[in-house]
Amino acid sequence: MKRQMMTAAVMGFTGVALGAFGAHGLKRIVEPELLAVFETGVRYQMYHTFALIAALFVGTKSGSPKAAQAGWFFVAGTVIFSGSLYVLALTGLRSLGMVTPVGGVSFLIGWYLLLRAAMELKRD
Repeated sequence: MKRQMMTAAVMGFTGVALGAFGAHGLKRIVEPELLAVFETGVRYQMYHTFALIAALFVGTKSGSPKAAQAGWFFVAGTVIFSGSLYVLALTGLRSLGMVTPVGGVSFLIGWYLLLRAAMELKRD
């Protein structure tokens, strides 16, 4: 749990930093299409930072190992999905487009596992 919360903090910090870089620095050096790709990476990184925190909360309340598994799928999805979009935006390497869907599938698995963990929550 501690490792995942620290990972969420790093993901949030780098998401904000990369968003600022995209808005203020990258805007002047890449074409608008690639800037939009970069912004998509930042957006999904931030969504899944909060998803990781939600998974930690659900895991604490339910005791389900599925919540921790969901969290790691969110982390893997961020590295693969957002990471490939960052590299694509900064280098123009379109061949990385084949990797991006793997990250998307990782996100979907994470959401499914989070749903399963939430189903194990006790009613208040």
